Amino acid sequence: MISHKFEKKIGEKNLIFEINDLASQSASSVFVRYGDTLVFVTTNFSKEEIINPEFFPLSVEYEEKFYAAGKIRGSRYIKRETRPSDEAICNARLVDRAIRPLFPEDLQREVQLIATVLSWDGENDPDVLAVLGASLSLLTSPLPWQGPLGAVRVGIVNGEFKINPTYKEREESPFDLVISGVKRGGEILINMLEGGFEEVKEEKIAAAFEFAKPYLEALIDFKEEIQKKVGKEKIKITPKTLDPFLEKEIKEWLGQKLKLAILEKNTKGKIEEIKKELLNFLSEKKRDSLEIALSLKLFKKELTNALNSLVLKEKKRPDGRKMDEIREMYCEAGLLPRTHGSGLFCRGETKALSILTLGAPGDVQLLEGMEIVGKKRFMHHYNFPPYSTGEIKQVKGPSRREIGHGMLAERALLPVIPSFEDFPYTIRIVTEILSSNGSTSMASCCSSSLALMDAGVPIKRPVAGIALGLIKEGRDYQILTDIQGPEDQNGDMDFKIAGTKEGVTAVQMDVKIDGIGEEILKECLERGRQARLEILKIMEEVLPKPRETLSPFAPRILTLQINPEKIREVIGPGGKTINEIIEECGVSIDIEPTGKIFVTSEKEEAAKKAIAWIKNITREVKVGEIFQGKVKRIFNFGAVIEILPNQEGLLHVSKLKRFGIKNPKEAFKVGQIVPVKVASVDENGKINLSLASVLKPKKQI
Repeated sequence: MISHKFEKKIGEKNLIFEINDLASQSASSVFVRYGDTLVFVTTNFSKEEIINPEFFPLSVEYEEKFYAAGKIRGSRYIKRETRPSDEAICNARLVDRAIRPLFPEDLQREVQLIATVLSWDGENDPDVLAVLGASLSLLTSPLPWQGPLGAVRVGIVNGEFKINPTYKEREESPFDLVISGVKRGGEILINMLEGGFEEVKEEKIAAAFEFAKPYLEALIDFKEEIQKKVGKEKIKITPKTLDPFLEKEIKEWLGQKLKLAILEKNTKGKIEEIKKELLNFLSEKKRDSLEIALSLKLFKKELTNALNSLVLKEKKRPDGRKMDEIREMYCEAGLLPRTHGSGLFCRGETKALSILTLGAPGDVQLLEGMEIVGKKRFMHHYNFPPYSTGEIKQVKGPSRREIGHGMLAERALLPVIPSFEDFPYTIRIVTEILSSNGSTSMASCCSSSLALMDAGVPIKRPVAGIALGLIKEGRDYQILTDIQGPEDQNGDMDFKIAGTKEGVTAVQMDVKIDGIGEEILKECLERGRQARLEILKIMEEVLPKPRETLSPFAPRILTLQINPEKIREVIGPGGKTINEIIEECGVSIDIEPTGKIFVTSEKEEAAKKAIAWIKNITREVKVGEIFQGKVKRIFNFGAVIEILPNQEGLLHVSKLKRFGIKNPKEAFKVGQIVPVKVASVDENGKINLSLASVLKPKKQI
């Protein structure tokens, strides 16, 4: 086996790349190791060219394997991995967003990268390794690609920035940021950001990039050295070009049409109309499929040129707004009659409706992934139905984009969600995008904040989000606040920033150019801060703080602390006791190992009844207390008397002699009510009873 191993210290550990011929039929493959976490990345591409004017045919898969963590998971009947987890889907998107902008425009091959986690040590996250492996796999493959890129995770440990912190360190860190970047003209440019924070200041994010620069540069230089040693010869791209006469004819035919279309109120409809006219124009001239595809590619390029000219030369935006102006906003809370909370946020033609549901502690989502095992009590799900863009499509399960956008908004909202101790409800928010024209994920942050406050969830502060765009040619650029329409589809950047008045809680940035430098990053962060405060002001006019009470349709949770040793008495043999309480009272009951009990019911009276029942079961009886007990069982040596639900004591025959009773079976019957007194409670909790008074005639219950 031919093998080449390359090693470099990054942060506190050595990063190891190994390139061998194990996946010998792939175009290229790389093993990436950091600690004992190992990711295997392969690259393959089609032999035939595919001319697709709409998008580059790249697919990225990120595969978590349970064996990597030494686990056997799944249902009782299915033990193999099935659909990827939400985390795996987001990691695949992370890789895709980092590498996609660096493919040359003229490359028209279908490309697939698969990152497989082969080993996971419980300390080092495989996601950044997948980005690094994808970069090197492309770099050493025959495919032309304008890398390499570096990628690191930045956290804050003991008040200081740290590269690639461990899981344990990340749990305690208020800062989690993944940065990937490239080197151009000796400068490090960011081409992808993904982060979640606990209300940090914008300056901290900019400082994290400055801190990461030397590590990004070291990784880029390291990969260039590897490419020189083991990189394969690149395939040559022969650009497919339009016949010059046809190109000239199309440009003349388009004239000012695209610029005028961009300025139309119904921009999307007008552009589609022009595209349809172009296709009819080409059909009349009997052009073949290749010429049609290249003509549509030219159409897209001319549309981008028209947008760039409008913004950079004429200093105008398609809808007439200033560069830092937000579209007209409208908010509403509590608009759905029976839900536990709802919020509507509209920004231009983008309209998001969020619906919140409160559940019992036991309604949490159970997580059993390769990395994450535990419970999730706050969930945000995002739906992007076809009607939101006026289209007809088959409605299936959530797409990768929907899962990614849902997770982004969830990350943005999580820092303001109250702790379980303060608010023991399970919280699920679903955002329905009713109409889409740019930045729906950030609109979902706003509508979800309104839904949380409408439901009476005591969040720290509301969260708002904004998307920033960029139009750049050479050194000339304009940052656009609240992008929509062609600014979103044909611009050079989509930078989403969410947060509160106090600071940023989430960021996500993608580019269509090589990347952005520190100057643009700082300007974007400041522009995002100003826009966020403006949006929050509008939201607070509608609902300034969480409502004082929960919705009358929301469940009520009552809590009770019991002695942990009494838990088994609440549960009963085979769950008999707890199931009886649940069925008779119409409640759900969750018990923690500490003895804390949560009783949830839509009716508060039902919850109170269950609490009283449990109190009786778990009550600590005291010596000298008198009870009207019920005879449960009778033996020669005495009678077993139930004094409280599931609490029994022994009335020993020796305690009956002074009443002239020699044989308990003659004095008692099962079901008889007997006045008894607690004589003693031993160290094991066993209760000894005595008669409290002279027996009345036997009474059968």
